[in-house]
Parts: sequence; structure tokens; C-alpha cells
Amino acid sequence: MTVETEPAPGTHVEVRAQLSLSTVAARNLATTTKSKPQMQEISSRWLLRKLPWVHVKAGTYRVNRRLSHAVGRGRVGFVKTGREVRVVAPTLCELPVLRGFVDDGVLGELAGRFVQRDVAAGQVLVEEGAEISEVFLIAHGKLERIGTGKYGDTTVLAVHADGEPIGDEALTVEDNRWPYSVRAVTAGTVLTLSWSAFRELAGRSPALRAQIDRYVEGVRHPQNAHGEAEIGMSAGHEGEYALPSTFVDYELAPREYELSVAQTVLRVHSRVADLFNHPMNQTEEQLKLTVEALRERQEHELVNNQDFGLLANCAFDQRIQTHSGPPTPDDLDELLAMRRDTDAIFAHPKAIAAFGRECNRRGVYFSTAEFGGHHVPAWRGVPIYPCGKIPVVGGHSTSMIAMRTGEDNQGVVGLTQIGIPDEVEPGLNVRFMGIDDKAVVNYLVSTYYSAAILVPDAVGVLENVEISRPRG
Repeated sequence: MTVETEPAPGTHVEVRAQLSLSTVAARNLATTTKSKPQMQEISSRWLLRKLPWVHVKAGTYRVNRRLSHAVGRGRVGFVKTGREVRVVAPTLCELPVLRGFVDDGVLGELAGRFVQRDVAAGQVLVEEGAEISEVFLIAHGKLERIGTGKYGDTTVLAVHADGEPIGDEALTVEDNRWPYSVRAVTAGTVLTLSWSAFRELAGRSPALRAQIDRYVEGVRHPQNAHGEAEIGMSAGHEGEYALPSTFVDYELAPREYELSVAQTVLRVHSRVADLFNHPMNQTEEQLKLTVEALRERQEHELVNNQDFGLLANCAFDQRIQTHSGPPTPDDLDELLAMRRDTDAIFAHPKAIAAFGRECNRRGVYFSTAEFGGHHVPAWRGVPIYPCGKIPVVGGHSTSMIAMRTGEDNQGVVGLTQIGIPDEVEPGLNVRFMGIDDKAVVNYLVSTYYSAAILVPDAVGVLENVEISRPRG
């Protein structure tokens, strides 16, 4: 290593004249080879590419369905103060029996009657055949319903997690006895409400009593396995048999989806647009990256928007829990079995990696599928597309979305409107807004979109997918 030192005082230093042009000066006359502006935020956006897009002429899309008498099951909310966990009273309306109930006073009194109970992993909360004396709300943790198989063996019927109720079906069970056992898979917290306390409150509140009667009457109305009004018919008869008459009833208030919008104002100084447009057009490059950012936000909204996003709008009876934490082949098989046809599974890349680890552990190899010249992982012939917009909660758990797509297949469709003024891409336009007094040119960039789930079983979600890498 050479160490440069200053010359000693009085020492004569010879300065040599520069014999050739320096590289620093030469760059001023040279034309550099450059790339176009790059952007790390751009992703594959498989969801936008896979969804079939429906042109919405008037900005609104109505989903007509058959009349349904089944009341969906929602999730109850909780608030935690220290070690104390309490029910958020208005969210009790997510229970099937209380759906649509609006008496806040009764809901508040009902929420105050829940009792907190901590459970340990493996603890049995109720035994099959015992009298149903209370309802459980899961504040935290996993519980599984255990039943008895045809030959007396024990089988897991379902796994429930945060916010789900267990035991509320006592209102519609004739013998009022548990048809299954309930066991804690993990340590957690549940809130319990005794049926005697519920009946006592119902006896004092005519509104609550009427709500219960309406619920029981709706459940007992003739309906198919999906809760839709039954279509009467006869089959296998002989001779002059009196055929039943019927009609197909529709929902009186079908859901309508209005197109959402993602917008921004792109600002380019006129001096930049006038003087620095060679060899690349500055305005075009600015616009190209702006459009990419809007498309990324569009896909994020299609997954996470509370009004029309896939995660928030998936029916609660189409959500299942992982049996052991990480995504296993058994979990994905159950997810696929929930609908008659599945076109795609979307998962965070870390969830796909976790599924690969589970397959390797079992000695199972999943196949690949081709879409648009790309090879992606597949399970049972269903492609698994990476989607980084699916959130990872706490760095350790996420969800996987399975869906059926297309209008003809009663699936999921993307909504947009084409042919809008100043359109540069389908459903996306750039409108000149003028030049302000600082000589800045303004462009309004907008994209219009939404998504519609035509029937509830078009989308299913595998929840609480653990992606943390196991030790060892």
C-alpha cells in the first residue's frame, strides 16, 4: 500500500503538464448509454392479468342472485385492555341470530354478560352429547370441532379461530345437545354466554324475542344446501302424477358495485418538457412510471379494499383455518373442495415457500402450470400465483385466496369502463389540467376499477397461514 505524504518544506516538486484529455472533461462531449427510468415497485400483478374484465357502461354493476334465506355468519370484534377482553357490542350483529338487530341498548347489555375464560392447548371445552348450556366466542386462538365417524373413530369436523362463534346453533337443534365435542388446538381466550342469561334478556326485550322468532322461521323455510329458496320438483314418478309448481325467486335488494378510482396529479415543469426531451421524452417516462404505480395500487385495492376487496368480501362460511399452522397439502385440498371449480390460487410468495417446505417434508412434489409463457407452481392442476398485495400480519401469518373466475362460470370478475375520455389504457386516462403560474404542467391520471363476486362460493380463503420458517 502506498501512503502519500506532503513534501518537506523547501523541497522542489515538478508539476508535469497534462498530456491528454481527462475522462471527466471527455464526458461532457460524449453521449452516455443510459437506461430508461427504472422502478422497484413494479410487480408481476398476476391478479390483474388473470381476472376477466367486464365493461361497465354506467359505472355501476348489479349482481342478481336467487333469494336466500340463510343468514351468513360474520366475525365478532373484541377490545383488549391489559388482560381483560370484552366484546364490541355492535359486532354481535354478526351472529346469525342477531343479524340486522339495531337495539344498541340490548346489544350492550348482552355484551356485558359474556364471561372471559382462558383455555390451554388440548383442553376439551365441551363433550359430544352434553346439553348446550352456553355459546362460545373465540377472542384469540384456535378451537376444533370433533365428531364421531361412521365406525366410531374420532374425526375433526372443522377448525375455528378469532371472532367465530360456537354453539349458537342451539336455537335450531331440537334436542339441545352438542352434536360434536370442542377442543382447543392452541392456548387462547374465549368469552362465554350462558343460554339462561340469553333467554332471561329475551324475556324482558320484545324486540329481541321477535328477532329470535324471525331467525328460527327463516332457518326452517324450505331451502337448498346453500340457503337459497328451494325450487319444488319431482323425479322418479310414474303415471299421472300431480307435479309440484314452483318459481325462482330473486333477491329484492341485489348488491350493486360502483367503480372505484385511483388518481394522482402528475406535475412536469415546462422547462424540463421543452429542453430535456432528447433522447427520451421526459413526460412520457414520468407518465409511464405513474401508470405503473396506479396499477400496483389497483391490485392492492382489489385484494384489501373493505368495500369490494376479495379478502373482506369472502363469505365467512367460505373461510377455513389451517389445521397445524403452515399451509399443507391437506389444507389446500380442503380449500379446493369448497367449490365446484377453482381457476386460480393467489398467495404471498412467502406462503408459497412455506407450502413448498411442507410438500418437501412429506415427500410430495407439486406440479407447474403455464400462463402467458410463464411457469407457475400448481396444486391439483390449479396454478398458484404469487401476490405480494396479500398482507402478512405480524410478519408470521397470511392468507391464501382460491377463486373461480368469469361471468359464465358464476365466478369473480373485474369491473372497469372502457372508452372514457383521454383514455391511454383500458379504464385509465390522462387529462391535461393546464399550466399554473409557476410554469408547471399538470396532468390528472385516473384509473377506474372494482371487482364483483357473483356467488359466495366463487372465493375461498385459507386463513392464519403461518409462514415462519421452523427451526432445525
